[in-house]
Amino acid sequence: MSYTVFARKYRPQTFDDVVGQDHITQTLKNAIVQNRLAHAYIFVGPRGTGKTSTARILAKALNCKTGPTVSPCGVCPSCVEITAGNSMDVLEFDAASNTQVDKIREIIIDNVKYAPTNGKFKMYIVDEVHMLSPSSFNALLKTLEEPPAHVKFVFATTDVQKVPTTILSRCQRFDLKRIPTALIASHLQMIAGKEGVDLAAAAAETIARGAEGGMRDAESMLDQLVAFCGNTIAEEDVLNIFGFTAHHTVSTLSDHLLGGDASAALAVVHEQAEGGKDLSRLLSDLIAHFRNLLIAKADPTGLADELSEEQVAGLSEQAARVAMDRLLDLIEQFAAAEGRMKWAPNKKMHLEIAVIRAIQTLGQATLTEVIDTLAAIRGGGEVGSRKSEVRSAPLPAKPVAKPVPAPKAVEVKVSKPEIKAPEPLAAVLRETPPPAAAPKLGPVDSDAIWPALIKEVRANRPKLRMWVETGTLTAIEGDIAHITFPDEQTLAVQHCEERDNCVYLESLLSTLAGRALKAKFEMRSDFTVTPVPMAQPAETKKDAVRDPMEDFKNDPLILKALDIFKAEITAS
Repeated sequence: MSYTVFARKYRPQTFDDVVGQDHITQTLKNAIVQNRLAHAYIFVGPRGTGKTSTARILAKALNCKTGPTVSPCGVCPSCVEITAGNSMDVLEFDAASNTQVDKIREIIIDNVKYAPTNGKFKMYIVDEVHMLSPSSFNALLKTLEEPPAHVKFVFATTDVQKVPTTILSRCQRFDLKRIPTALIASHLQMIAGKEGVDLAAAAAETIARGAEGGMRDAESMLDQLVAFCGNTIAEEDVLNIFGFTAHHTVSTLSDHLLGGDASAALAVVHEQAEGGKDLSRLLSDLIAHFRNLLIAKADPTGLADELSEEQVAGLSEQAARVAMDRLLDLIEQFAAAEGRMKWAPNKKMHLEIAVIRAIQTLGQATLTEVIDTLAAIRGGGEVGSRKSEVRSAPLPAKPVAKPVPAPKAVEVKVSKPEIKAPEPLAAVLRETPPPAAAPKLGPVDSDAIWPALIKEVRANRPKLRMWVETGTLTAIEGDIAHITFPDEQTLAVQHCEERDNCVYLESLLSTLAGRALKAKFEMRSDFTVTPVPMAQPAETKKDAVRDPMEDFKNDPLILKALDIFKAEITAS
């Protein structure tokens, strides 16, 4: 008697035997009980998740002697023939080898008119339906939309994007998901128990992880392990045969990366390479490990269905040592390295470079950290000597504007009546409402106030002078002083509107006008400014003109920045 592999021997025979697809089997069972059977179904999902098996179970449930039933007996002639694959009423074929339209016409279109031989329904199970040609799909449309009452279609595909929407719209779609690792490991232990094989729990879990959600792949690997190891299978056997990497090894490599220990990380890579392990698989497992760290950091309960409590605890401990944005950077870098390794002859070199680059990335300051550091400097805070101190430091408070010192009283002589500052700035800034009916000052008063204001700004705020001198006080209306700039002086308006500068200018205007004023900065395209001449005493006319660049170079903030970045200011 020929040997039957585990994948066929333990193939599901009832809806309850299907592992990890409860949302599919429950829907189909409800449809059978309520007599709401569709004429066409399409099962979508990765390899080895139960698409064809579910289609065969549905065929048995509909054609069983006691059916339609949710629990086919499995012993009647119809069930036995469907299980053996030689039923005349259930036609199962592979679309990959029958792509031509003539084949579809011969197998389906010309035969749907014939009634079933033994069962109640004639069923067509088409595997990998996306491989059919466009002409075959078009020929199938009318028959698929309005088949005879005794005909049911069940399609299966791993690439649903290639199936035309005209076909999908005529079918009920069921998406089969990858089977969780824990369920696969449990199913393998069940098979091992029936076969008298001592399968270690760690070995079952490693097989399940290597199967990547496919039950058929896991059963095939277990079959191969039994042939190699006999009745006792340990985790080391699985690692040696399939080149998988132990979970402990991946966790150790991740620990060295997060700790910045390049020597230890490269030693792990070298050990795996010398042991004949698949380095591409190692990198793939490492990316999956960082993905688990990301999930553990974002949602600590998100891994409960995939990993054991011990593994989740270890992941949570590692996740606490690294920020989420760093994990995203690591995943992107290793994913790019994985693409390069696919065709590289020297995979070890690419993996080593990726490991070193990842450690360098973890040791570099991010843009956010640089901005926080500069903000701390501007706010008067001290920058820590260690980068870790900068990362953990709280964001500095927003700098508070320094109080504006009261300017000296200014006496302005003009041809009209004199305008004197009647009181110091502190008295002007008191929160007292302006007079109810403030008289408007004429243009002569505006012309007199502006030169005096420029004089004060030149004396007390030399850095503000270069911006204020590009505008002119054009009018005073009520308690509003209109200061106008040419259209191209956007930057000057922005500097004047800054809180510190605006308060200072309004205090000068109020002092010179003798009442509280608010400054309104405007821009006009047809406006030109007449520069206010620089007052120069006779004894200083021969002195050299002060270079404005000196004020910039001597600014404390600029000096501190130059010291930190080891830079210097050069002439352009």
